[in-house]
Amino acid sequence: MSLLEQFLLGLYLGIVTGILPGLVAWTLGFVFRYFTRVTVPALGVMVLAVALAGVQGGLLGLLDVEGITSVVALLVVMMVSMYCHSQGDKMGAEFPRRVSLRSIRERTLSSDVIDRVGRFGQVRVSVVGEVVEMEGYAPLSNGIKTRIKEGDWTFPANLSLDEIERRFAEALVDEFGLADVSVSVDPDGNARVVAAPPMGGLSKRVPRGKRAVSVDVLVPTGVAIGDEVDVDLGDSTVRGKVVSARSGKDETQKTAEMPEVDAAVSEVSRGASKTTGGDGRITVAVDRSDATRILEGEPRRVLVRSRGNRREYELISHLRSAGKVFEKVDIGNVADGTTVGSLDVRGSYGVIVLAIRRGGERVVAPRGDQPIKTGDSLFVVGPRPAVESFAEAVR
Repeated sequence: MSLLEQFLLGLYLGIVTGILPGLVAWTLGFVFRYFTRVTVPALGVMVLAVALAGVQGGLLGLLDVEGITSVVALLVVMMVSMYCHSQGDKMGAEFPRRVSLRSIRERTLSSDVIDRVGRFGQVRVSVVGEVVEMEGYAPLSNGIKTRIKEGDWTFPANLSLDEIERRFAEALVDEFGLADVSVSVDPDGNARVVAAPPMGGLSKRVPRGKRAVSVDVLVPTGVAIGDEVDVDLGDSTVRGKVVSARSGKDETQKTAEMPEVDAAVSEVSRGASKTTGGDGRITVAVDRSDATRILEGEPRRVLVRSRGNRREYELISHLRSAGKVFEKVDIGNVADGTTVGSLDVRGSYGVIVLAIRRGGERVVAPRGDQPIKTGDSLFVVGPRPAVESFAEAVR
């Protein structure tokens, strides 16, 4: 035979004979590395592979072959065994040591929704449909619903759907302070969200010792946070204060947290969020015993009680009808020893100081010897030009 024929014959015999030794070498490399985290010596694997090839009778027969055929076949067997050993050792190091049924059943995203960004890419999750309110909680404001629906939510594409749902829920809680949230994501990246409003918003409006109870009834038009209502239970009524209300489909935000403002200003601000009337849900703060009665009974309707007119609002109304304005003026830098009398607010500017606020303290109807310091706030009343002139002079 020619040299080329001997080489090709040795290559063929080496590949055929090296299949079983290669399989054994891969198994040894994988098993040792996976269970003991130790790499079996490559030289020992190679010797074992050659011995197995000899047991098969392949190399024993090749020993009588003249030329380079036996040498080529022997080299091929050793190369196959070494390669299989290295691949088995590598797979044993990378293969996960804890494989559970949950990991096998893990849902993954469709490749069509993955944006190729970075090593693993990313997926953009879109909220489809309306954000559903969680049963047993107060209504979720339309503002938060809109922000959740229109938000840009992206996650690494190598995550399973369960992990994306968990991270999405955590992101919503961190972003909006939701009391509870449930998220489901399909393989196309479409999410459906069920959420409960932030606990801080409602809890701040529930007086100490009271309980908040929600009832689904026909809500009157114009109900606002702070109104007093009677819940009709048929044989009795329960009186409580409205802490959250919603009705209709096109209403604006009803349950937004109220900012920390003065009591008088807070009462006016709460009137800005009113129901539009119709079927809806109203949450009232009542005593614990009354809360049990509402939950065990069947609320029929809600009656809004009249609170009359507040004296301070009547005063402001009379001042405005007389062409006067009521305004808070912040004091800039003033000299030490400055008093209300030294400013001569009535004679020089034609305004009257009704109150002074310094930090958390208030002085109503201050006398002329009342000191004024930098940073104080004066509540003054007078004609608009006079008030503006005074404000410009003291700032």
